[in-house]
Amino acid sequence: MLRRPASSGCSFWPLFAVLCVLLFISVTLGVSLGSASLSLGRVWGIIFHQLFPGWEAVSRDWPGNEVSIVWQIRLPRVLLGAIVGAGLATAGAVIQSLVRNSLADPYLLGISSGACTGAVFVILFGPRLPDGLFSGVVGVSLMAFAGAALAFCFVFIIARQGRGLTPVRMILSGLAVSYIFTALTNFQVYMSQHNGAESAAFWMLGGLGGARWGRLWLPFAVTLGCLIVFMLTARSLNALLLGEENAVALGVDVRIFRRFLFVMTSLLTGAIVAVSGSIGFVGLIVPHAVRLVVGADHRRVLPLGALSGAVFLIWADVFARTVLAPRELPLGIVTGFVGAPFFIWLLRRNKDG
Repeated sequence: MLRRPASSGCSFWPLFAVLCVLLFISVTLGVSLGSASLSLGRVWGIIFHQLFPGWEAVSRDWPGNEVSIVWQIRLPRVLLGAIVGAGLATAGAVIQSLVRNSLADPYLLGISSGACTGAVFVILFGPRLPDGLFSGVVGVSLMAFAGAALAFCFVFIIARQGRGLTPVRMILSGLAVSYIFTALTNFQVYMSQHNGAESAAFWMLGGLGGARWGRLWLPFAVTLGCLIVFMLTARSLNALLLGEENAVALGVDVRIFRRFLFVMTSLLTGAIVAVSGSIGFVGLIVPHAVRLVVGADHRRVLPLGALSGAVFLIWADVFARTVLAPRELPLGIVTGFVGAPFFIWLLRRNKDG
Protein backbone atom coordinates (compact mmCIF):
# COMPACT_ATOMS: atom_id res chain seq x y z
CA MET A 1 0.00 0.00 0.00
CA LEU A 2 1.07 3.55 -0.67
CA ARG A 3 1.72 5.71 2.34
CA ARG A 4 0.68 9.28 2.98
CA PRO A 5 2.74 12.12 1.55
CA ALA A 6 5.76 12.77 3.67
CA SER A 7 8.48 15.34 3.58
CA SER A 8 11.90 14.30 2.36
CA GLY A 9 15.36 15.58 3.03
CA CYS A 10 16.02 15.68 -0.73
CA SER A 11 15.53 19.12 -2.21
CA PHE A 12 13.33 19.28 -5.29
CA TRP A 13 15.12 21.85 -7.44
CA PRO A 14 18.62 20.32 -7.33
CA LEU A 15 17.14 16.95 -8.33
CA PHE A 16 15.08 18.61 -11.05
CA ALA A 17 18.20 20.33 -12.43
CA VAL A 18 20.23 17.11 -12.32
CA LEU A 19 17.52 15.19 -14.18
CA CYS A 20 17.26 17.90 -16.83
CA VAL A 21 21.00 17.67 -17.41
CA LEU A 22 20.78 13.86 -17.52
CA LEU A 23 17.97 14.09 -20.03
CA PHE A 24 20.02 16.40 -22.27
CA ILE A 25 23.01 14.05 -22.05
CA SER A 26 20.80 11.02 -22.69
CA VAL A 27 19.27 12.58 -25.80
CA THR A 28 22.71 13.49 -27.13
CA LEU A 29 24.24 10.07 -26.50
CA GLY A 30 21.07 8.32 -27.67
CA VAL A 31 21.40 9.99 -31.05
CA SER A 32 25.16 9.43 -31.16
CA LEU A 33 25.20 5.72 -30.29
CA GLY A 34 24.19 3.00 -32.69
CA SER A 35 25.48 0.63 -35.35
CA ALA A 36 27.13 3.69 -36.93
CA SER A 37 28.36 5.83 -34.05
CA LEU A 38 28.75 9.58 -34.55
CA SER A 39 30.71 12.12 -32.56
CA LEU A 40 28.76 14.45 -30.30
CA GLY A 41 29.98 17.46 -32.26
CA ARG A 42 28.66 16.04 -35.53
CA VAL A 43 25.33 15.18 -33.91
CA TRP A 44 24.68 18.71 -32.70
CA GLY A 45 26.17 20.23 -35.81
CA ILE A 46 23.64 18.38 -37.95
CA ILE A 47 20.77 19.21 -35.57
CA PHE A 48 21.60 22.92 -35.53
CA HIS A 49 22.05 22.91 -39.31
CA GLN A 50 18.57 21.42 -39.73
CA LEU A 51 17.04 23.88 -37.27
CA PHE A 52 18.90 26.97 -38.54
CA PRO A 53 19.96 26.28 -42.13
CA GLY A 54 20.93 29.89 -42.75
CA TRP A 55 23.22 30.18 -39.72
CA GLU A 56 26.75 30.46 -41.04
CA ALA A 57 28.32 29.00 -37.90
CA VAL A 58 26.72 25.61 -38.60
CA SER A 59 26.16 25.89 -42.33
CA ARG A 60 28.23 23.22 -44.09
CA ASP A 61 27.76 20.21 -46.33
CA TRP A 62 27.17 17.32 -43.97
CA PRO A 63 27.23 13.81 -45.51
CA GLY A 64 23.73 12.90 -46.61
CA ASN A 65 23.78 9.53 -44.86
CA GLU A 66 24.74 11.12 -41.53
CA VAL A 67 22.01 13.75 -41.87
CA SER A 68 19.49 10.98 -42.53
CA ILE A 69 20.69 8.93 -39.54
CA VAL A 70 20.59 11.87 -37.12
CA TRP A 71 17.60 13.87 -38.29
CA GLN A 72 15.28 11.31 -39.85
CA ILE A 73 15.96 8.19 -37.80
CA ARG A 74 17.61 8.61 -34.42
CA LEU A 75 16.48 12.01 -33.15
CA PRO A 76 12.72 11.32 -33.65
CA ARG A 77 13.22 7.93 -32.04
CA VAL A 78 15.06 9.30 -29.01
CA LEU A 79 12.50 12.08 -28.54
CA LEU A 80 9.66 9.56 -28.83
CA GLY A 81 11.39 7.43 -26.20
CA ALA A 82 11.52 10.43 -23.87
CA ILE A 83 7.84 11.17 -24.46
CA VAL A 84 6.77 7.56 -23.95
CA GLY A 85 8.89 7.16 -20.83
CA ALA A 86 7.53 10.37 -19.33
CA GLY A 87 3.96 9.42 -20.19
CA LEU A 88 4.17 5.90 -18.76
CA ALA A 89 5.80 7.14 -15.56
CA THR A 90 3.11 9.79 -15.16
CA ALA A 91 0.30 7.32 -15.77
CA GLY A 92 1.85 4.86 -13.35
CA ALA A 93 2.18 7.43 -10.57
CA VAL A 94 -1.46 8.50 -10.92
CA ILE A 95 -2.81 4.94 -11.13
CA GLN A 96 -0.88 3.93 -8.01
CA SER A 97 -2.52 6.80 -6.14
CA LEU A 98 -5.92 6.08 -7.67
CA VAL A 99 -5.97 2.53 -6.29
CA ARG A 100 -3.60 3.20 -3.35
CA ASN A 101 -1.39 0.35 -4.50
CA SER A 102 2.33 0.61 -5.21
CA LEU A 103 2.15 -2.53 -7.40
CA ALA A 104 -0.20 -0.96 -9.95
CA ASP A 105 0.70 0.38 -13.38
CA PRO A 106 -0.96 0.51 -16.83
CA TYR A 107 0.66 -2.79 -17.84
CA LEU A 108 -0.17 -4.85 -14.74
CA LEU A 109 -3.76 -3.56 -14.57
CA GLY A 110 -4.46 -4.59 -18.15
CA ILE A 111 -4.82 -1.03 -19.44
CA SER A 112 -1.91 -1.36 -21.85
CA SER A 113 -3.30 -4.68 -23.11
CA GLY A 114 -6.66 -3.05 -23.77
CA ALA A 115 -5.02 -0.17 -25.61
CA CYS A 116 -2.94 -2.64 -27.61
CA THR A 117 -6.08 -4.51 -28.66
CA GLY A 118 -7.67 -1.29 -29.92
CA ALA A 119 -4.53 -0.24 -31.79
CA VAL A 120 -4.09 -3.63 -33.45
CA PHE A 121 -7.74 -3.59 -34.54
CA VAL A 122 -7.15 -0.35 -36.47
CA ILE A 123 -3.91 -1.62 -37.97
CA LEU A 124 -5.49 -4.85 -39.22
CA PHE A 125 -9.04 -3.83 -40.06
CA GLY A 126 -8.99 -0.03 -40.31
CA PRO A 127 -8.17 0.03 -44.05
CA ARG A 128 -11.25 -2.11 -44.71
CA LEU A 129 -13.63 0.33 -43.03
CA PRO A 130 -15.47 2.84 -45.25
CA ASP A 131 -14.42 6.47 -45.73
CA GLY A 132 -11.16 6.01 -43.84
CA LEU A 133 -13.01 6.08 -40.53
CA PHE A 134 -9.83 5.11 -38.72
CA SER A 135 -6.56 6.14 -40.31
CA GLY A 136 -3.20 7.42 -39.22
CA VAL A 137 -1.92 8.00 -35.71
CA VAL A 138 -5.14 9.77 -34.63
CA GLY A 139 -7.34 6.81 -35.51
CA VAL A 140 -4.99 4.36 -33.82
CA SER A 141 -4.86 6.59 -30.74
CA LEU A 142 -8.65 6.86 -30.50
CA MET A 143 -9.12 3.11 -30.60
CA ALA A 144 -6.23 2.59 -28.21
CA PHE A 145 -7.92 5.00 -25.80
CA ALA A 146 -11.22 3.13 -26.17
CA GLY A 147 -9.48 -0.19 -25.45
CA ALA A 148 -7.67 1.24 -22.43
CA ALA A 149 -10.89 2.72 -21.02
CA LEU A 150 -12.76 -0.55 -21.52
CA ALA A 151 -10.01 -2.54 -19.80
CA PHE A 152 -9.93 -0.13 -16.85
CA CYS A 153 -13.73 -0.43 -16.49
CA PHE A 154 -13.49 -4.22 -16.39
CA VAL A 155 -10.75 -4.10 -13.75
CA PHE A 156 -12.81 -1.88 -11.46
CA ILE A 157 -15.99 -3.91 -11.96
CA ILE A 158 -14.24 -7.19 -11.15
CA ALA A 159 -12.16 -5.84 -8.25
CA ARG A 160 -15.09 -4.16 -6.49
CA GLN A 161 -16.96 -7.44 -6.09
CA GLY A 162 -17.06 -8.96 -2.63
CA ARG A 163 -14.99 -7.02 -0.10
CA GLY A 164 -14.26 -4.17 -2.49
CA LEU A 165 -10.99 -2.71 -3.74
CA THR A 166 -7.87 -4.21 -2.18
CA PRO A 167 -4.30 -4.33 -3.52
CA VAL A 168 -4.44 -8.07 -4.15
CA ARG A 169 -7.85 -7.90 -5.88
CA MET A 170 -6.69 -5.04 -8.11
CA ILE A 171 -3.58 -6.93 -9.23
CA LEU A 172 -5.45 -10.19 -9.82
CA SER A 173 -8.26 -8.41 -11.66
CA GLY A 174 -5.72 -6.56 -13.78
CA LEU A 175 -3.93 -9.78 -14.67
CA ALA A 176 -7.22 -11.43 -15.64
CA VAL A 177 -8.23 -8.49 -17.83
CA SER A 178 -4.74 -8.40 -19.34
CA TYR A 179 -5.02 -12.07 -20.34
CA ILE A 180 -8.44 -11.45 -21.90
CA PHE A 181 -7.29 -8.54 -24.05
CA THR A 182 -4.03 -10.25 -24.97
CA ALA A 183 -6.07 -13.20 -26.19
CA LEU A 184 -8.27 -10.84 -28.22
CA THR A 185 -5.18 -9.25 -29.76
CA ASN A 186 -3.70 -12.64 -30.63
CA PHE A 187 -7.02 -13.69 -32.15
CA GLN A 188 -7.07 -10.62 -34.39
CA VAL A 189 -3.53 -11.34 -35.58
CA TYR A 190 -4.39 -14.99 -36.19
CA MET A 191 -7.41 -14.04 -38.30
CA SER A 192 -5.30 -11.65 -40.39
CA GLN A 193 -2.06 -13.55 -40.80
CA HIS A 194 -1.49 -12.25 -44.31
CA ASN A 195 -2.80 -8.73 -43.84
CA GLY A 196 -0.71 -6.55 -41.59
CA ALA A 197 0.15 -9.15 -38.97
CA GLU A 198 3.83 -8.14 -39.01
CA SER A 199 2.90 -4.51 -38.30
CA ALA A 200 0.61 -5.61 -35.48
CA ALA A 201 3.47 -7.56 -33.90
CA PHE A 202 5.26 -4.25 -33.30
CA TRP A 203 2.47 -3.06 -31.01
CA MET A 204 2.38 -6.37 -29.19
CA LEU A 205 6.11 -6.42 -28.39
CA GLY A 206 6.63 -2.70 -27.95
CA GLY A 207 9.26 -0.55 -29.61
CA LEU A 208 10.14 2.83 -31.03
CA GLY A 209 11.07 1.71 -34.54
CA GLY A 210 8.06 3.49 -36.03
CA ALA A 211 9.19 6.92 -34.81
CA ARG A 212 8.65 9.70 -37.34
CA TRP A 213 8.45 13.45 -36.90
CA GLY A 214 4.78 13.41 -37.88
CA ARG A 215 3.97 10.92 -35.11
CA LEU A 216 5.47 12.90 -32.24
CA TRP A 217 2.98 15.74 -31.89
CA LEU A 218 0.00 13.76 -30.57
CA PRO A 219 1.72 11.76 -27.79
CA PHE A 220 3.71 14.87 -26.83
CA ALA A 221 0.58 17.03 -26.60
CA VAL A 222 -1.36 14.40 -24.63
CA THR A 223 1.53 13.66 -22.26
CA LEU A 224 2.27 17.32 -21.59
CA GLY A 225 -1.42 18.17 -21.19
CA CYS A 226 -2.07 15.28 -18.79
CA LEU A 227 1.05 16.09 -16.79
CA ILE A 228 -0.06 19.70 -16.36
CA VAL A 229 -3.57 18.63 -15.36
CA PHE A 230 -2.24 16.12 -12.84
CA MET A 231 0.11 18.71 -11.41
CA LEU A 232 -2.82 21.07 -10.92
CA THR A 233 -4.68 18.32 -9.04
CA ALA A 234 -1.63 17.19 -7.02
CA ARG A 235 -3.20 18.16 -3.69
CA SER A 236 -6.25 16.01 -4.42
CA LEU A 237 -3.98 13.13 -5.44
CA ASN A 238 -2.16 13.52 -2.14
CA ALA A 239 -5.50 13.45 -0.34
CA LEU A 240 -6.35 10.10 -1.94
CA LEU A 241 -3.29 8.60 -0.27
CA LEU A 242 -4.81 9.43 3.12
CA GLY A 243 -7.83 7.24 2.44
CA GLU A 244 -11.28 7.90 1.03
CA GLU A 245 -12.78 9.25 4.26
CA ASN A 246 -9.91 11.66 4.84
CA ALA A 247 -10.02 12.80 1.23
CA VAL A 248 -13.72 13.60 1.56
CA ALA A 249 -13.01 15.50 4.76
CA LEU A 250 -10.44 17.55 2.85
CA GLY A 251 -13.06 18.56 0.30
CA VAL A 252 -12.35 16.05 -2.49
CA ASP A 253 -15.35 14.56 -4.29
CA VAL A 254 -13.73 11.14 -4.48
CA ARG A 255 -16.27 9.58 -6.82
CA ILE A 256 -16.04 12.30 -9.47
CA PHE A 257 -12.28 12.70 -9.05
CA ARG A 258 -11.68 8.97 -9.54
CA ARG A 259 -13.73 8.97 -12.72
CA PHE A 260 -11.78 11.97 -13.95
CA LEU A 261 -8.47 10.24 -13.24
CA PHE A 262 -9.75 7.08 -14.89
CA VAL A 263 -10.52 8.96 -18.13
CA MET A 264 -7.27 10.92 -18.14
CA THR A 265 -5.02 7.92 -17.47
CA SER A 266 -6.83 5.91 -20.14
CA LEU A 267 -6.36 8.76 -22.62
CA LEU A 268 -2.68 9.03 -21.75
CA THR A 269 -2.09 5.28 -21.96
CA GLY A 270 -3.94 5.05 -25.25
CA ALA A 271 -1.90 7.84 -26.83
CA ILE A 272 1.35 6.23 -25.68
CA VAL A 273 0.49 2.68 -26.73
CA ALA A 274 -0.63 3.93 -30.16
CA VAL A 275 2.93 4.99 -31.01
CA SER A 276 5.06 2.60 -28.98
CA GLY A 277 3.07 -0.56 -28.41
CA SER A 278 2.71 -2.27 -25.05
CA ILE A 279 5.79 -1.51 -22.92
CA GLY A 280 5.59 -2.91 -19.43
CA PHE A 281 6.91 -2.00 -16.00
CA VAL A 282 8.05 1.58 -16.73
CA GLY A 283 4.98 2.93 -14.93
CA LEU A 284 5.75 0.62 -11.99
CA ILE A 285 9.51 1.06 -11.59
CA VAL A 286 9.97 4.79 -12.10
CA PRO A 287 7.26 6.27 -9.82
CA HIS A 288 8.17 3.88 -7.02
CA ALA A 289 11.88 4.69 -7.29
CA VAL A 290 11.13 8.43 -7.26
CA ARG A 291 8.92 8.06 -4.18
CA LEU A 292 11.74 6.30 -2.36
CA VAL A 293 13.90 9.39 -2.93
CA VAL A 294 11.53 12.36 -2.56
CA GLY A 295 8.51 10.99 -0.72
CA ALA A 296 4.93 10.61 -1.92
CA ASP A 297 4.04 14.27 -2.55
CA HIS A 298 2.77 14.41 -6.16
CA ARG A 299 4.05 17.95 -6.58
CA ARG A 300 7.49 16.30 -6.58
CA VAL A 301 6.73 12.82 -7.83
CA LEU A 302 5.02 13.84 -11.08
CA PRO A 303 7.66 16.17 -12.61
CA LEU A 304 10.63 14.17 -11.32
CA GLY A 305 8.97 10.93 -12.38
CA ALA A 306 8.35 12.25 -15.90
CA LEU A 307 12.00 13.25 -16.29
CA SER A 308 13.22 9.96 -14.81
CA GLY A 309 10.92 7.96 -17.08
CA ALA A 310 12.21 9.83 -20.12
CA VAL A 311 15.85 9.12 -19.21
CA PHE A 312 15.13 5.48 -18.35
CA LEU A 313 13.37 4.64 -21.60
CA ILE A 314 15.95 6.42 -23.76
CA TRP A 315 18.66 4.18 -22.34
CA ALA A 316 16.46 1.08 -22.49
CA ASP A 317 15.98 1.77 -26.20
CA VAL A 318 19.70 2.38 -26.74
CA PHE A 319 20.33 -1.05 -25.22
CA ALA A 320 17.56 -2.62 -27.30
CA ARG A 321 19.00 -1.43 -30.61
CA THR A 322 22.71 -1.96 -29.86
CA VAL A 323 23.01 -5.18 -27.84
CA LEU A 324 22.18 -7.42 -30.84
CA ALA A 325 23.08 -4.94 -33.60
CA PRO A 326 22.27 -4.89 -36.44
CA ARG A 327 19.17 -6.69 -35.15
CA GLU A 328 16.86 -4.82 -32.78
CA LEU A 329 15.56 -6.29 -29.54
CA PRO A 330 11.90 -5.40 -28.82
CA LEU A 331 11.77 -2.73 -26.14
CA GLY A 332 9.09 -4.55 -24.17
CA ILE A 333 11.52 -7.43 -23.66
CA VAL A 334 14.17 -5.11 -22.23
CA THR A 335 11.79 -3.44 -19.77
CA GLY A 336 10.44 -6.85 -18.85
CA PHE A 337 13.90 -8.12 -17.90
CA VAL A 338 14.40 -5.06 -15.73
CA GLY A 339 10.87 -4.81 -14.35
CA ALA A 340 10.17 -8.42 -13.40
CA PRO A 341 12.86 -8.62 -10.67
CA PHE A 342 11.77 -5.21 -9.41
CA PHE A 343 8.16 -6.41 -9.25
CA ILE A 344 9.22 -9.50 -7.28
CA TRP A 345 11.08 -7.26 -4.84
CA LEU A 346 7.98 -5.09 -4.42
CA LEU A 347 5.83 -8.16 -3.77
CA ARG A 348 8.22 -9.27 -1.03
CA ARG A 349 8.23 -5.76 0.40
CA ASN A 350 4.41 -5.56 0.41
CA LYS A 351 3.60 -8.86 2.12
CA ASP A 352 0.73 -7.26 3.95
CA GLY A 353 -0.88 -5.87 0.73
